[in-house]
Amino acid sequence: MTALIFDCDGVLGDTERDGHLPAFNATFAQFGLPVRWSVEDYGRLLRIGGGKERLATVLDDPEVWRAAGSPATAAERAEVVATWHKAKTKTFTELVAAGVIPPRPGVRRVITDALREGWTVAVASTSAEPSVRAVLAGAVGDEVAATIPVFAGDVVPRKKPDPAVYQLTVEQLALDPAGTVVIEDSRNGLLAALGAGLATVVTVSGYTRDEDFTEAALVLTSLGDPDGERLEVLADPWGVRPVDALGLSELSRLAGRPPHDTQGGQT
Repeated sequence: MTALIFDCDGVLGDTERDGHLPAFNATFAQFGLPVRWSVEDYGRLLRIGGGKERLATVLDDPEVWRAAGSPATAAERAEVVATWHKAKTKTFTELVAAGVIPPRPGVRRVITDALREGWTVAVASTSAEPSVRAVLAGAVGDEVAATIPVFAGDVVPRKKPDPAVYQLTVEQLALDPAGTVVIEDSRNGLLAALGAGLATVVTVSGYTRDEDFTEAALVLTSLGDPDGERLEVLADPWGVRPVDALGLSELSRLAGRPPHDTQGGQT
C-alpha cells in the first residue's frame, strides 16, 4: 500500500442529512424560493453528482424560475445557480464549524495511522472545496488537514460516477494505482473509483446502505473504532476479514489486485 483516497460526504462525516440538506433548504429560504427538500427528496437527488447540478434542477419548476428572476439563457441560469451555491456553501461550512457533523468512526484513526506510516492520503469529492476542507478539518483537526491534498468541486468538468476526479488525483500525486485504495460510500463514487482502476472499500451511509456495491472489494458499516463503534461487514468478496475495526494491515491486503477481482473470498 502507498496511498488512500477518501471521498468526503458520507465518508469523512455523515454530512448529507445533517449538513448539506439543511444548508440547501436555508438557501432556498434566503432567496425566497418556493421549494423545500424533504429527507426523501434529497435521497433521490443524491443520484446527481455535485451540489450545483442538484440546485439546477429546481429551475425546471416554473414558479421557482420566476422567483429567480426568469433567467432566459444558459449563462444566466448558471449565474443564478452559482450565486445560490456560494450561499449554500457558506451556510454548510458554518454548520461544520459549529460541530453539527462529527467524523465517522475510524476516520481519524485510519488517516493518522496512514500518514504516520508514510502513506499518501488525499480527498477526492464532487462537493465544493471549502465544504470539503471544512469537513476534513473537523474530522482530523486543522494541523493534519493542512497536509492532505484535496481535489474537489469544479477541479474536473465531469462529476462522479465519471472517474475524472480520481484520475486527476492519481496523476497529480503520481500514485501507483495498484497500491492505492479508495474509501467511498455511494455507488456513484464506487463506479468513479473503479473507472480509474482503483480498488474500493465502501463504508455505507444512511442514504446509501441499500445501493448496489457488487464490485467493491469490501463493504462495511464504517471503518470502526476498537474502543467505540465496531464495524459490521456487509460484503467481503476479497476475504479481507476485518474484525471490529479496519486497519492498515487489512487495507494492505487489497494492494496489487485488479479492482474488479472478486475471486478467493466469501460474500
